[in-house]
Amino acid sequence: MSNNNLLAQPLNLPCGATLPNRICKAAMTEGIADAQLRATERHVRLYRRWAEGGAGLLISGNVMIDRRVLERPGNVAIDPATPDAEAMTRLRNWARAGTSNGNHLWMQINHAGRQSPWYVTGQPLAPSEVQLNLMANYRRPRALREEEILDFIQRYANVARTAREAGFTGVQVHGAHGYLISSFLSPVTNRRSDAWGGSLENRARFLLEVVKATRAAVGPDYPVGLKLNSADFQKGGFSNEECLQVVQWLNGSGLDLLEVSGGTYEQPRLLGYTGEASTAVDATQASVTSSSTQRREAYFLEYAMAIRKVAKMPLMVTGGFRTRAGMEQALAEGSVDVIGLARPLCTDADVPKRLLAGSDAKLPDYEHRLRLGNGVFAPTTKVFLFKLVNLLGQQGWYYQQIARMGDGLKPVLERGVFGAFVRYLWDEYTTAWRMRRARAALRG
Repeated sequence: MSNNNLLAQPLNLPCGATLPNRICKAAMTEGIADAQLRATERHVRLYRRWAEGGAGLLISGNVMIDRRVLERPGNVAIDPATPDAEAMTRLRNWARAGTSNGNHLWMQINHAGRQSPWYVTGQPLAPSEVQLNLMANYRRPRALREEEILDFIQRYANVARTAREAGFTGVQVHGAHGYLISSFLSPVTNRRSDAWGGSLENRARFLLEVVKATRAAVGPDYPVGLKLNSADFQKGGFSNEECLQVVQWLNGSGLDLLEVSGGTYEQPRLLGYTGEASTAVDATQASVTSSSTQRREAYFLEYAMAIRKVAKMPLMVTGGFRTRAGMEQALAEGSVDVIGLARPLCTDADVPKRLLAGSDAKLPDYEHRLRLGNGVFAPTTKVFLFKLVNLLGQQGWYYQQIARMGDGLKPVLERGVFGAFVRYLWDEYTTAWRMRRARAALRG
């Protein structure tokens, strides 16, 4: 291994923990919990495989603080605060497998907020009653009462405490992509007139209190990370300028790693897509682009460079990295401290191992062929629906690879985007049906 291989350099975190290298398997929703929303043997097999792949840090998919409001069927949920003995055993098995190669495994903690589909949630909960209008998949949320907000702050902290007790080596609070914390930050979805809405200081209060409570719950020597939108890319939404101010407020909160991301379900920039034109912010208003932007691989690297100027904690960017040269450049110029990889590890878990050995081979990338049509269309509603089929089909394709890895099987690369879309819908609805039957049995 070359001495100048920046990817192989360890990273000392502010809390005193050390990541063995600069590659992170970023969070991806797994959807493989059992009907009682507990971890399973599929988590054990999946995360042992990713640990063997060589990344210094693995971050789990969403672990929910509220089993009533899920991101999708098959989420793990830790609610109430103290899991029973069987649930704790399952979490410990997951943590043990996910750290089996001397690497870190952090639990991502989340609440879906208004972005919880109707087939898993009877009543979404959000800062305000602003409905997500997307394929008629989401019900109007109920606005949270203040006592519920205070309860949720403690739930994040309690899940973090449980993660530490179970053997996870850190946690990441999910504050991006339009979920609950993110929706508090955005004026589009937070229309409250109390202490939790209005000014940016009030809209950021929930996030800052969650981070504060989480740090207090796990102590000063345990890694706490945060995923935060650089911008929502949505008209009237959380802006890059507001993000920079929030990062300054976070500087004194004891964060160990800030992952820079962006977008919501309406504007899924995290997946490389622009949503409906009527809600999108013009690129010249949304970004901090420079003349080199188009040459960069990562979706949010330019935003990370701007955040770097105000942030005192280490930074991570996920999305778009496909070459070792691009990753090394981002590290060398100081834009980021950790490289996040997601989709490439769904089809080849050994990508980090090869990168650390100095491989210059391009990472696996199937997005170019997982599309219907040639991608050049006029901006009409029909085209947006066409984009949704592409988007959900691509997501479903990768979800299916994750599930196969959890079953100890090899990926199936031949399935096209339409077949993946149909299978995605089938899997989501049947998993939700099994969950409902299990809940009914428990009530009975």
